[in-house]
Amino acid sequence: MNATVADPLVAKYDVAGPRYTSYPTVPYWEAAPNAAQWIERIGGALGQASEHGAAIYLHIPFCRALCTFCGCNTRITRSHGFVGPYIQSLLAELDLYRGQLGLPLLEFGELHFGGGTPTFLTPGELESLLAGLFQRLKARADAVASIEVDPRVTTGEQLEVLARHGFRRISLGVQDFDPRVQAIVNRVQSEQQVREVTQAARALGYDSVNFDLIYGLPLQTLAGVDATMDAVCRMRPDRIALYGYAHVPWIKPGQRRFTESDLPEGERKRALYELGRERLEREGYREIGLDHFALETDSLWRALRGGTLHRNFMGYTTAFTRPMIGLGVSSIGDAGDAFAQNEKDLQRYQERVALGELPIQRGHLLDAEDQVLRRHILRLMTRLRTDWDQPTDYTEHISTALERLAEPAADGLVELGAASCRVTEKGRAYLRNICMAFDARLARRMPDKALFSRTV
Repeated sequence: MNATVADPLVAKYDVAGPRYTSYPTVPYWEAAPNAAQWIERIGGALGQASEHGAAIYLHIPFCRALCTFCGCNTRITRSHGFVGPYIQSLLAELDLYRGQLGLPLLEFGELHFGGGTPTFLTPGELESLLAGLFQRLKARADAVASIEVDPRVTTGEQLEVLARHGFRRISLGVQDFDPRVQAIVNRVQSEQQVREVTQAARALGYDSVNFDLIYGLPLQTLAGVDATMDAVCRMRPDRIALYGYAHVPWIKPGQRRFTESDLPEGERKRALYELGRERLEREGYREIGLDHFALETDSLWRALRGGTLHRNFMGYTTAFTRPMIGLGVSSIGDAGDAFAQNEKDLQRYQERVALGELPIQRGHLLDAEDQVLRRHILRLMTRLRTDWDQPTDYTEHISTALERLAEPAADGLVELGAASCRVTEKGRAYLRNICMAFDARLARRMPDKALFSRTV
């Protein structure tokens, strides 16, 4: 769709819906595992993880200032007095897993630092954390380590510490280069700052540089997005995540700094994405699943072509890696048949770890139907098709899903076979809506209050 041409389907499908980094989605979690159940599920998943090892996610919540678009769990501070005790809590939590699993070293295939702002930590603090981690973790020969960074606070010395410990992927929070947009979301940074971090990472051997961009931000315009794309293409990152802004002020009060009247919505918002998508495709980027793009030289594109693309709470990854063990405040773990999320309050998280408890606040034990539907949604998100010709892939909700897909099929968004569903090129823009047809828990209990952002 040309960015200047309205899509008549936008108004029809622009509804509130999940992003499907998990199924069931977090608002529908119930029957959380206790610590013993969680360790049993993680241990079982590790026993099946011989090919890729576990994925380890560490949440670093600290930020110097609040970006008002942000939906992450953060602790706004300029004091580093919190960092040392937090590092010790992270390592102590990892020790709880090692001890209860009976593993002197936990082997991993993926290691990811997210936030917050992981590069809030000084080079010395990063060294302390990484040294402690690698006394407890063992990297597989093909392991991948990645980190999210804020270009405003990231230095070459920090990148050197990370590179020395095997980090080769980096994701820069860029969002938008329009000064008016940057001011209203409290994220002011220059193209030069982003370029310097990008160049420093590449000089140190980082082989995949990602930029996070957001469309639908307050005061964003087609001209502003076009200028942002000019700057991005000049720096040519290997990957780009072009996320739709999730306006959830009932969850994140910082978003009340602006109002709905400041936001491009519906067709205006979709036009921003289409402008970005068309520009990126002209520059040689290829669309990967939902809102992600990569050059053909990047491993994410090769994973899509090779059928190994996976999606989890960290986003799209190049291999099916499970379990995922989340460390730190609010982190989420995934054992395949169970989810667990840590305490969201920093003090409460640290208190429970100090008591020798796994700091699980909530979670979900997947039943048989959950696991079948999870596979279908994951396939749609990573392969743009799914089928249920095998008994293990069928559950009664499939008939309901087919009823719900009849209209998207009539609109050309999906092609339905006797036991299959394939997303068309036209349907890519409505992938979240298509996945919603397979969401049995959403169908049976539609929310009576705002839970999700808009799908378009």
